[in-house]
Amino acid sequence: MLKLGHVYPNCSKTKLTPAILLRESFRENGKVRKSTLCNLSDWPTEHVVEGLRGVLKGGTVIPAEQEAFTITRSLPHGHVAAVLGMARKIGLDRILGPDANRCRELALALLVGRIVDPVSKLAAARGLSPQTASSSLGEVLELGEVDEDELYAVLDWLLERQPFIETELAKRRLQSGTLVLYDVSSSYMEGRCCPLAKRGYSRDSRPGTLQIVYGLLCAPDGCPVAIEFLTATLLIR
Repeated sequence: MLKLGHVYPNCSKTKLTPAILLRESFRENGKVRKSTLCNLSDWPTEHVVEGLRGVLKGGTVIPAEQEAFTITRSLPHGHVAAVLGMARKIGLDRILGPDANRCRELALALLVGRIVDPVSKLAAARGLSPQTASSSLGEVLELGEVDEDELYAVLDWLLERQPFIETELAKRRLQSGTLVLYDVSSSYMEGRCCPLAKRGYSRDSRPGTLQIVYGLLCAPDGCPVAIEFLTATLLIR
């Protein structure tokens, strides 16, 4: 066996630089013996010695002018790992839908994205797709190519699952006879084709525009449990 060793002369270690020796160990007549093959103390730099030490341990020699590895791409990951890790810790992924379901993974991506980088559905699709990814989120969830039509379809999928999701949240957050928090708000919208929008009081000080009114129910600690849309005409003043 070959290895490098530091040997101090018979003097104080604080006064002299140790000798660097290439030594061989072997068995002879049942005893372990060692012999010095050469003295490397005169080698010019320490990193050369460390390179030889790495080779003796089974490493690979890389020329000094060549990088050990080449970075072809680097995606931000820390914020994704933190938010996605917490979502999984509280079981949000299991509430959204069953395992190995693409709609569930896309919905989870939308929720995480809304926290780390809130953008439009078109921008979200670009940020999740491999070639244009803005973070590691799409790769971690193994989404592959994503387009905005898929993300809009996921919203319809979530709407169908809303009763189940709200029931699961209520089981976790609400106890029999507990206090619940409920409030309503509204947002104005442009356009004429939304079936949820009606004429009504505008909290945005935009009279004459269609309003979407929604009510949010929360547990005593403020955790959202359910949401519903109301008729805007109920709030006309």
